[in-house]
Amino acid sequence: MKIFPVMQALNIFGRVLSKSTLLLVTLLWANATIAHEIEPAVADVSVSESVVDITVDLSLEPLIAGMDLAGLTDTNDSPLSGTYDELRSKDPEALEAAFRAAWPGIAEGITLNAGDTALTAEITAIEIPPVGDAELPRSSTLQLTAPLPDDDTPVVLGWVAAYGPLVVRQESAGEDAYAAMLPDGGLSAPLPRSGVAEVGGLAAFLDYIVIGFEHIVPKGLDHILFVLGLFFFSLHIRPLLVQVTAFTLAHTVTLALATLEIVSVPASIVEPLIAASIVYVAVENIIGGEITWRRTAIVFAFGLLHGLGFASVLGDIGLEPTRFLTGLIGFNIGVELGQLAVIAAAFLLVGLWFGRKDWYRRVIAVPASVVIGLVGAYWCVERVFL
Repeated sequence: MKIFPVMQALNIFGRVLSKSTLLLVTLLWANATIAHEIEPAVADVSVSESVVDITVDLSLEPLIAGMDLAGLTDTNDSPLSGTYDELRSKDPEALEAAFRAAWPGIAEGITLNAGDTALTAEITAIEIPPVGDAELPRSSTLQLTAPLPDDDTPVVLGWVAAYGPLVVRQESAGEDAYAAMLPDGGLSAPLPRSGVAEVGGLAAFLDYIVIGFEHIVPKGLDHILFVLGLFFFSLHIRPLLVQVTAFTLAHTVTLALATLEIVSVPASIVEPLIAASIVYVAVENIIGGEITWRRTAIVFAFGLLHGLGFASVLGDIGLEPTRFLTGLIGFNIGVELGQLAVIAAAFLLVGLWFGRKDWYRRVIAVPASVVIGLVGAYWCVERVFL
């Protein structure tokens, strides 16, 4: 493939920027500059004979604001985003006071039962970090406790879909500890007072497929842009298949290594490099050329980076050691299905109708790659410097 100097590639960027592309880029940048990604809350549950203790790592601000997080990936998509931003600027003492005042209403959306007995959770502590980067979610720690009835019934935990995704993990249960993602107002499995909650192998496998898919669609915008970058390189099935296969194999390797804690790379390094990978594939799309071993090797290398990014999801949820292989396979199947869904949607919306047109590359593929590249470039700068 012919390699152009960097300045020539930048000139190509400039020549293909139409007014519509500039408008789209402006809108994307405006959204990215104030993005507040919604992250799952993580609840660690410890059940004894007489009491249940719950430690939840979460963003308090959406709950105080009364936001409906169901189906959202960014707080800016809520009509209450302004209230959220005001709460983000409050110091820990003021935010804690606001949360305690709102707690009676918030508690109504939490399900905590022992058998048929509804439990009343009391706040034992709230830890709120100081105001930091207003562009990042502030993760606080909420500690709850509730006495249990003297009937040895197991504990079930969950909350309404409006509070967003919730990860429930059973503590003090050794290698077989229960862990599950509860989207859309789901409930945990019954957590016994002794021993561990049991989840069927097939049910756990299917759960990980869903988690992997949702990490791409709708939550993984950076991964979606990278896959679209592969799509706009060529509509021919062989180049696309080669790239996607290399990418999948690579992120499977690093996801396994990171989940096993054999490899550990800070998110502060991984996330900017993922953004840089988006820029790279976009620039190569603009330059054009044939699929070569070099392009395949680079896509493979970028797949290694994206696998480290996927590992953060499984790090929150956890993989039971006894089901490590099935959980890892299930998650990767879900990720792959998400990637294929992105490619299928792009083909049905764009490739099928315009892919054979003489002007397809000039009018659609290149401008789209410019947008993808500029968004990736912004993210790269944001994740390093902002």
